[in-house]
Amino acid sequence: MNNTTPQSVSALELLAPAGGQSQLEAALRFGADAVYLACDRFGMRQRAENFSLSDVPAAVQLAHGQGAAVHVTLNTLMDAHDIEALPSYLEALAEAKVDAFIVSDLGAFTLAQQYAPKVALHVSTQASVANAAAARRWHDMGASRVVCAREMSLDDIATMRANTPSSLEIEAFAHGAMCVAVSGRCLLSAAMTGRSGNKGHCSQSCRWSYALVEEQRPGQYFPVEEDTRGTYVFNAQDLCMINHLDDLAAAGVSSVKLEGRNKKAFYVATVVHAYRSVLDGASPESVYDDLRAISHRPYGTGFYYGQPNQTPERDGYVKECLHVATVDASEPLDDGRWAVRAHCHNRFCEGEALEVLSPKRPIGRIEVNDLWWLPDPDKDGHVPAPEKVEVANRSMASYRFCSETALHEGDFLRVRLPQE
Repeated sequence: MNNTTPQSVSALELLAPAGGQSQLEAALRFGADAVYLACDRFGMRQRAENFSLSDVPAAVQLAHGQGAAVHVTLNTLMDAHDIEALPSYLEALAEAKVDAFIVSDLGAFTLAQQYAPKVALHVSTQASVANAAAARRWHDMGASRVVCAREMSLDDIATMRANTPSSLEIEAFAHGAMCVAVSGRCLLSAAMTGRSGNKGHCSQSCRWSYALVEEQRPGQYFPVEEDTRGTYVFNAQDLCMINHLDDLAAAGVSSVKLEGRNKKAFYVATVVHAYRSVLDGASPESVYDDLRAISHRPYGTGFYYGQPNQTPERDGYVKECLHVATVDASEPLDDGRWAVRAHCHNRFCEGEALEVLSPKRPIGRIEVNDLWWLPDPDKDGHVPAPEKVEVANRSMASYRFCSETALHEGDFLRVRLPQE
């Protein structure tokens, strides 16, 4: 049925999360081909900053101006009240010229065709499309893309690609958090906290620390350990397919998706930078340190090559770097150095070596010299004089320092953390 040749790695669409305006800007600046975002309703990440309906036209204009598409998530579990509210949302998003809706509910799918007929329809991973028959049916109904169920192997995807029309695109996750439930359809958060993950309010109960308590031994806790068969606790590894993008392309994937709409702009920039570099020809080994730098759980390859692994030996996240500042401006000085103005996120010091994350460049390194705090204007509009300091430690305050290297607005500065 499908006689098309497999995608080359360079042709893969890089689809990045945009949980808010700063994440959107970072994704675009660092090379995303498309972004996915949500408004204040109907998205699976309601804890993210997200966008109001009135924000979306500007977001779309910004993305389109940089050659990127905008996909809007409308993929929560839909009840009657949601369906009633959808038409006005759909019309507003269509007027904003979004490129696609990501949907899982048949009612939402039908309404989208009625109220926003020019917007492409992508079937969410929440629909658990795991076979060619289901994919073909969605395509027959008008879908232009399916997002693979998270439980599919590469062989499963290749089989689906071979048995579906070439006009149906296939999107698959390549990086980020994995869920303990089938394609994210989980009741754990709702049962434990009253916050439904299927409505976008997941409390991440599967990431909490757990120990067993035996009914007849109150107050006595038993750690949960792994045996030869595995472990039955949560804490799934994060997905990382940076070494296997060629396999995704060979299986027939059209778009590789990066998870992370609850993440900050620094995370988005780092992951997009790494995957963009490899899609553009860099070796995976050259960027793997960057993916270890950000906050993450131990990495694995999910279901693509077999059963996924969990990490019962570790609770929480690991990271090798800390985001300390974001560059606002950089101006040349008469002595050949550069005056850099940046706003502070975490502590950094005079004389400290920082790493620089900048689009389409390998990671750079600078040394902070001549560090000054730039106070904000007071209530009367008076701007206090800069103050020489040894440490930048006021969160979101502006600082100035000198660098031997030119930096650029939007560059991220990070510092290496001591490792155990």
